[in-house]
Amino acid sequence: MSATHAARAVREQDGFEFESTLGKIARVITGRYGISVAFSPDGPRVERGRIVIPDGAADETLERDVLVGYLDLLAARAKHSSLDALAAQPRGVAADLAQVIEDRRVALLLIESYPGARWFLGALRSHAARQAAQRWPRLHWRDRLVWRIERALWDEAPTAVEAQSHSLAAALHAAGDSIEAARTSRSSAESIERAQAIIERVRALSAGGANNMMFTTRAAEDIETDRAAATFESFESFDDTFALDAPLAADGAHVESAEQAAADSSNEAVGMGRSPLGAAALDEDEDGEASETSDAGERALHRAAGRARPRLSVPLATEFDVEADLTGTGEPAAWRALRQAARAQTAPLKDRLERALSADERIRWRREQERGEIDRAALAKLATSPGYRTPFRTLLATKGRDVAITLLLDRSGSMAGRKIELARLCVAALADALTQLSFECEVLGYSSLECAPMQALFERQRVAGADLSGYNRFVERLDLKIYKRFGSPELSGLACIDCGYENPDGEALAWAAARLAEQRAARRILMVFSDGYPSTGDGDPQVLRSDLRARVAAIGARGIELVGVGILTDAVEWFYPHNIVVSRLGELASTVMGVLSRMLLER
Repeated sequence: MSATHAARAVREQDGFEFESTLGKIARVITGRYGISVAFSPDGPRVERGRIVIPDGAADETLERDVLVGYLDLLAARAKHSSLDALAAQPRGVAADLAQVIEDRRVALLLIESYPGARWFLGALRSHAARQAAQRWPRLHWRDRLVWRIERALWDEAPTAVEAQSHSLAAALHAAGDSIEAARTSRSSAESIERAQAIIERVRALSAGGANNMMFTTRAAEDIETDRAAATFESFESFDDTFALDAPLAADGAHVESAEQAAADSSNEAVGMGRSPLGAAALDEDEDGEASETSDAGERALHRAAGRARPRLSVPLATEFDVEADLTGTGEPAAWRALRQAARAQTAPLKDRLERALSADERIRWRREQERGEIDRAALAKLATSPGYRTPFRTLLATKGRDVAITLLLDRSGSMAGRKIELARLCVAALADALTQLSFECEVLGYSSLECAPMQALFERQRVAGADLSGYNRFVERLDLKIYKRFGSPELSGLACIDCGYENPDGEALAWAAARLAEQRAARRILMVFSDGYPSTGDGDPQVLRSDLRARVAAIGARGIELVGVGILTDAVEWFYPHNIVVSRLGELASTVMGVLSRMLLER
């Protein structure tokens, strides 16, 4: 019996009454009456108005206490944490460690208010320990470090296997006072600061060459890198290494197994509030049969050259990637001028779409609610039943507009000039029209830029002799921009759209799709605006193209409707099954708006 089936068995035993009970508990703990609870394989997480609990929250014997423990932890996050501050941290070991410190802080606050929560959090801690024991051989060194620190914060002794790593013990000893300081965190900001202090201690230990008595039969796993670099035969026999500059023992005979271990470890995560699934699952868990077929000739050429090529474009590190939210930060006068020009482009199409949607909509209500407007049909029950507390109703989302839409813009250098001006006008026209029509939409942009710290990491790994053949982005970081985020009516950030350097389309597409997948909507549409093939200054173009095809296949398999818009190029026809080629720049906005209107009217 799988974990997912076990989870469903627990929830369905009483006709989903258990899930309803969890929702009531969440509303009591958080003090927010509109919050709901859902189960999903990519939990745990806290969304706007919703708590998501893992669907496969335990092994073959799923316990209700573990599910309640997840609920308690996530409700404590929703009530006591600054979720925006934590989400703003770049993905990586520092962000993971900050969340571990913050989880302990909010859990203690919850126990102060609800002492009974200690039992359920204890069940969750035991569950996390079982997960760590099962996944330990496959974990990256830095994930092991975060788990050991989490153990220390909760005053838990490491297991015999966990204690065998001398490098982990040395790292914990060096950061001992910083870990003690983390126990006294009083806010999310302090948790982030304490995590940075611990990381700096570990880096200082590494820079000091304190691990010269540690041996490894594999490539060093650097605290700066995002993926495991190699595999090993037996973790009982050999120790890990945290050194940034330690000699790397490249083993050409195990390149293939190393790449597989790296892929496996990217989906592994342990800890009380961490999920083994997430963006990495979206990136790599699909088989991508179409991509493999179309790339058969490319693979043959690489095999003939005696060099294995990964199907996905794997970055050397993601710690240096930057994600900036520019929602509402644009200059007001510039936005007003852009909006005026945009509305002139799409006003007639927007009006026709509005009339078509209105003709197809019907008013529907959700009854028996705790809040909302009075339901007249329930007034009699309110008068005759003293304990009756749900005489309200709320309006359901209209059928035609329960759609979330993401507009993703290629900001590469080749878009400079007239292209970026009209692309800015196009996405402004679309976002403005969609917002007026009450659709949830988001506008994103991407490019890549050369990054000095990433260049330094690459040089250290190269000089040390690391096998870097499994990577395809070495010295460029992603530059990701959010010009208008979901849930915000502010559009002035669209006036900030500009150009960058290169365009690693596959990675950016996975990022945008992961954000879109979090939206609660009946349909999800992702439109990509690009003027050519994927490119980076230091990557293999064939790998980038194979990567983009694989990402498109994986996103489509998740039910997201994907459209490629080619700006003066037919390159999108090679990657996106549903595509538009705009050959005249002046027709960009009207053409795309017409296509999107037809999609929104489809059933």
